[in-house]
Amino acid sequence: MKRDTQSGLILLVEDNRSLSEVVGEYFENKGYGVDYAGDGVDGYRLATANSYDVIVLDLNLPRMDGLQVCRKLREEAKIATPVLMLTARDAVSDKVLGLEAGADDYLIKPFAIQELEARIRALIRRERRQVSTEVYQVADLVLDTGSLRATRAGKDLALSPIALRLLGILMRESPRVVSRRDIEREIWGDELPESDTLRSHLYNLRKVIDRGFDKQLLHTVQTAGYRIVDLDEQPKA
Repeated sequence: MKRDTQSGLILLVEDNRSLSEVVGEYFENKGYGVDYAGDGVDGYRLATANSYDVIVLDLNLPRMDGLQVCRKLREEAKIATPVLMLTARDAVSDKVLGLEAGADDYLIKPFAIQELEARIRALIRRERRQVSTEVYQVADLVLDTGSLRATRAGKDLALSPIALRLLGILMRESPRVVSRRDIEREIWGDELPESDTLRSHLYNLRKVIDRGFDKQLLHTVQTAGYRIVDLDEQPKA
């Protein structure tokens, strides 16, 4: 396994050998290091044993499917490496399931390899972007951007990398409302995702930070955007 610090190290988990060879050769020629696994069990083993910049994970895998692999990486192994999920399914429900399992992005087969490269570059660029360390707090919700640890009422919250970034944006700007366009451009830059992607990530974020707690902190402001705020602490109009 050889890491290219300029491009990145990719774990490709895909049971279609022909597709894997095409993708692997393309990215190696672009200066990336590529590790390969042909099933979910081997993919999980490699992902937990090594440090990757991106994991490209097929949804339909033998021995353990992509949803299970992604969920185990997030919930059991506590690995925050960006996951790009490949799927032959284009139903919104299938995309939401992937995002709920902890995936950061998805790409529908068949795809242009240049689009896969653009998605991978965007994920790596976002992870390598250096940000100052801050600790944000709204009510009993706390985010440490240095350790990437989020807690509510002292309880650790399991969030995907994109959910952590989304939480950071909203807590940094609290109590201000942040527009959908501003959020998308800060997270994805000029390579904007499909229209339902941000909504799915917000749904998952709200489920983690608000479900089971007495007070809702993540609010949708119709036609304006989103904000994290303790409404009880806001001055009455």
